[in-house]
Amino acid sequence: MANQPHALASEQEARDVAEDARESEWQHPSFVKELFLGRFRPELVHPFPADDPAAMRDAEPFLKALKHFLETEYDADLVDRTGEIPEAYVQRLRELGAFGIKIPKEYGGLGLSQMAYVKAMELVTSKCGSLCALLSASQSIGVPQPLKLFGTEEQKREFFPRIAKGGITAFALTEVHAGSDPANMTTTATPSEDGSHWVINGEKLWCTNGTRADLFVVMARTPDREVNGKLRKKQITAFIVDAKTPGISIKHRSRFMGLNAIENGWLSFRDVKVPAKNILWGEGKGLKLALITLNTGRLTIPASVAGATKGLLRGVRQWANERVQWGQPVGKHEAIAQKLARMGASVFAMESVAYLSTALYERGGTDIRLEAAIAKMFNTELAWRSVDDALQIRGGRGYETADSLRARGETPLPVERAMRDSRINLIFEGSSEIMRLFIAREAVDAHFSRAFPIVDPKSTLGTRVKYATAAAPFYASWYPARWLPEFRRFGEFGRNAHHMRYAARATNRLGRALFHAMLRFGPKLEKRQMVLFRAVDIGAELYAMTATLSRAQMLARQGNREALQLADAFCREARERIEASFRALFGKHDVALYKLAQDVLKGEHAWLEQGIVDGMGEAAAPKVAASPQAPTQSRDATDLALR
Repeated sequence: MANQPHALASEQEARDVAEDARESEWQHPSFVKELFLGRFRPELVHPFPADDPAAMRDAEPFLKALKHFLETEYDADLVDRTGEIPEAYVQRLRELGAFGIKIPKEYGGLGLSQMAYVKAMELVTSKCGSLCALLSASQSIGVPQPLKLFGTEEQKREFFPRIAKGGITAFALTEVHAGSDPANMTTTATPSEDGSHWVINGEKLWCTNGTRADLFVVMARTPDREVNGKLRKKQITAFIVDAKTPGISIKHRSRFMGLNAIENGWLSFRDVKVPAKNILWGEGKGLKLALITLNTGRLTIPASVAGATKGLLRGVRQWANERVQWGQPVGKHEAIAQKLARMGASVFAMESVAYLSTALYERGGTDIRLEAAIAKMFNTELAWRSVDDALQIRGGRGYETADSLRARGETPLPVERAMRDSRINLIFEGSSEIMRLFIAREAVDAHFSRAFPIVDPKSTLGTRVKYATAAAPFYASWYPARWLPEFRRFGEFGRNAHHMRYAARATNRLGRALFHAMLRFGPKLEKRQMVLFRAVDIGAELYAMTATLSRAQMLARQGNREALQLADAFCREARERIEASFRALFGKHDVALYKLAQDVLKGEHAWLEQGIVDGMGEAAAPKVAASPQAPTQSRDATDLALR
């Protein structure tokens, strides 16, 4: 499968497709965008946006019923053990309205807010990651979200009621050679002669919910268009496709390290006829649709990983109080205590980042594309470190399965399952590396748009003079301001005011550092990914610090003074990580490491691979022929298609 012949797109083609889909305009301010320009503007996010009381009252009955179902009916260990979510569970969720949480009431949905939705997913993930994958893939990146944003009224009347009743949806974008690089997409959609429908041909890989979906959003290449009379522009278009349409088949249900019951598949589309009215937004707008949809879709994962980590924190806290070693509970030993403190502070930070990003989206007037990307990247990485700490605190019991613990009469805390389920969060809906590239592209855009031609060796003298003249007024005021001392005292933050002052100073420093990087590397900066990644990490930590401090202050005003302690602990460690990134920013070892990597790729160090068996993941050839009655594989494509 991975070796299928395919002429891959050139680097320039890939860039052109990605740039064409990029949202280049900023209609609203962004706190994070300002961070990368060296401007600390807490007024954009502080005071911490409070939940809408009316919206949360509307959501309370559903959240209460969902919580009761998860606590009293849903067996997460059974789901993990069998790799299946029983239809009875799915039907119960349909009855609760869990597949139409955000669909407006006039179309049969619950009509709840984005905040209510992410809190529902936080609740679900604290019980079962596989179930969250089913619900969130259907609603965050499946049909409902792009339909809500870009669908016609006719499309909404046709599809929303069906989904609200429990129709499961999926998003079909990834292919064998096209994941984060859509220029290599080979699935095509060809218009009929009379224009009434389109015919889709191709395959999609790793389509979450694909093996159980009723409706798909399918991304496909539509005929190229000409630009300026000569250049041909690749077009990607989004289609709503009914899963019952002839020509759709499931080639394989994929199985993974974690999320054992995720309905993820390799799908085939052969001469699939789709009505022309099922195009979403317009021909050639599919990739931009996907990117805009993901801005909101990415708000789900930050909250869900916070919920999963909360569940682990509760379990290991109880364990650390009960487990006695060397005469006292293990939580009294500093090595374990540090992990517990870090987990507590991390949970508070993750939830603060998730809630702030969601609240900014709901409030409007803020461009959240960077906030959502950072929330996804930062929270998933922090959650991964937290689950690692939880496993270490539990020791051997953390590595043991919940079923095995239960069989021995011990509390079946599923830390082992949480670790398996958690790891994928750093990959899907944009891997950490892709998130950093996306954020970095926006972080340097303000400078590149003004000053790139000045430092580009390909620029003519006239071009350099032109851009230098235009950029001079901006940099004459902007650059000196990045060196001014911080005069704001942030007194309202009380004991944590010093963290806010630090964040303001570090923001100035970040703005200077990115400008210096552009001057130092010029056009080569885009190739120095690790330099950009470290700058992104600094910005992410500053966003998380601000979210955490702002939320702690809000909670303190409501009487929860303990939140201040959690915020302080998080910010102490965040500051150390920021300083480490600043020290390493220009990567004095980056060039040497890159050279080593290229030598490894060329096989110059293949001698390191001696002393091991060949074919690490391949089965040895059988010495005795299998009997005619013996199955050659445990599950074939036909069996999978029936599921």
